[in-house]
Amino acid sequence: MTKKPVIACVGEAMVELSFDRPEQQIGFAGDTLNTAVYLARAAGEAAQVEFVTVLGRDAVSDRMSAFIAAQGVGCARIRRHPERLPGIYAIALDAKGERSFSYWRDQSAARCLFEDGFAQLEGVDLIYLSAITLAILPHSVRLSLLAHLEAHPARVAFDSNYRPRLWEDIETARAVTEAAWRIADIALPSLDDEMALFGDPDAQAVGARLNGWGARKGALKMGAGGAMSLDPTAKPLDLPAAQKVVDTTAAGDSFNGAWLAAHFRGASDEDCLVQAHACALEVIAQPGAIIAA
Repeated sequence: MTKKPVIACVGEAMVELSFDRPEQQIGFAGDTLNTAVYLARAAGEAAQVEFVTVLGRDAVSDRMSAFIAAQGVGCARIRRHPERLPGIYAIALDAKGERSFSYWRDQSAARCLFEDGFAQLEGVDLIYLSAITLAILPHSVRLSLLAHLEAHPARVAFDSNYRPRLWEDIETARAVTEAAWRIADIALPSLDDEMALFGDPDAQAVGARLNGWGARKGALKMGAGGAMSLDPTAKPLDLPAAQKVVDTTAAGDSFNGAWLAAHFRGASDEDCLVQAHACALEVIAQPGAIIAA
């Protein structure tokens, strides 16, 4: 019997407050958790998805762990901190469905991730993380994690998810994110993040820079402009535009999960792109980061 590949999604799970959504004002989300959920849903039996984080030993953390498990995502690699709690964020939406966030996460349990080593990553086949994962860690732990990933036998998938307020300064963000891109086997960046962080003028410049750093597998997400393959030999695709935009939260995260799921089901790069784009369109047409299955 062939062993299922194990995919570890690494990052922070948070309590989500959404006052614009009266039917469910409190939920659980976080960029890599969102990706883990959509990846698990779309991969089915093609892969085993695990979430790697640190939670507390409180009732909210218990509920969060139960929620993650109910989404089909493994919790065996979640560590519990004896004192710290999960972080919280609140979403505000404008008339076009674009979101802004307020965060309470400076003392979250997830900031202690990997403080005692990298045992949580043992035995996995692909490690997915974002620059948010890196940003919340102490700088020494970031550097140790990058060195560990470079030597790890698993493949690495990465999304830059640039959030300026999480970083000490833009120079640190650039250096750490570049180092992550150079070890990534699968790249799933967003155009606006890359332009804001590295100053690229357009999608072609972003693609050329990432290709130069070795990233040729994956997709560049371009918001309303769709997405394009990072393979410089790929033909451009005419992807459908969004017909309904209610909430753009987790648009990129869901794209990443669906892309990776299609990849592990053996789809071509073109089909990965099409399926990921379709998933993102479905997600932004409904409120919340994690829509009903």
